[in-house]
Amino acid sequence: MADTNLIAAHLDHRRSYKNFHYVYPVISRRSQGVSIGINLNPDKKCDFNCIYCEVDRVSPARCHDVDIPVLTKELRKMLRIYQDGTLFEDEPFAGVPSSLRRLNDIAFSGDGEPTTCPVFERAVEAVWRVREDLGLDTTKLVLITNGSCLDRDGVRQGICRIQAGRNEIWAKLDAGTPEYYHLVNRSHVPYVWILKNIAEVARWCPVIIQSLFLRVAGKPPDEREIGAYAARLNEIWAQGGKILGVQLYTMARRAATSLATPLSNEELNRIAAQVEELTGLPYTLYYGHAP
Repeated sequence: MADTNLIAAHLDHRRSYKNFHYVYPVISRRSQGVSIGINLNPDKKCDFNCIYCEVDRVSPARCHDVDIPVLTKELRKMLRIYQDGTLFEDEPFAGVPSSLRRLNDIAFSGDGEPTTCPVFERAVEAVWRVREDLGLDTTKLVLITNGSCLDRDGVRQGICRIQAGRNEIWAKLDAGTPEYYHLVNRSHVPYVWILKNIAEVARWCPVIIQSLFLRVAGKPPDEREIGAYAARLNEIWAQGGKILGVQLYTMARRAATSLATPLSNEELNRIAAQVEELTGLPYTLYYGHAP
């Protein structure tokens, strides 16, 4: 029963909680604990259109702009709900084992690319202040980004603020070639721009590369594609970028399109073995759940 409850919690990644607009809690399989999400894209707009994305972009958005005072108020309330245990009174959190009830991070994520938010830097500052005010300075701030806007001054200033305390920057890279990038991420942002941005930021801010691999129309990425992906990681390193590790994972939740399905454990293991052989980088695996 405990395993069933945990799987349900992992599968439930709705970017909403009761009447909150911007702040939501999840049990994250990658964080291995409670992650408090900061949704800076309540309008559900994104400059990627990933084939595996589960965000419902058809139903109307609850709001369109990020109101910093409201975000601040919501985060204070959410962290107090976590601290006093109220969060774990209702499902899907009630069935979560005590070992996974620790607060691992506050993550800038949500229904789109957080760095496209015009008030990104202000949002980072607001979250920083709340974390400090509540005595949670050991809690990591995590930025989950596709890299498209890492060249913007405001974004870099926000990252510098995040860097001043415990932090992790997770940079998405799902492909080794432009062709596969356009197949999976389906973005108008050029692939070379993504690589350039990640490499430039990684020179002064160590990153964790997060990579989701899957079956597209029943086909997993072949060895040639994974070889090209490993070559891109090596190029970032050769340009002076610091990669702390690689998160290799597959889909855990149903995508909006049936073309996208998760890899088997064996398929993900083979990718990991090839990446390790070609790069020598440390990696962490996160398997999917049966659809």
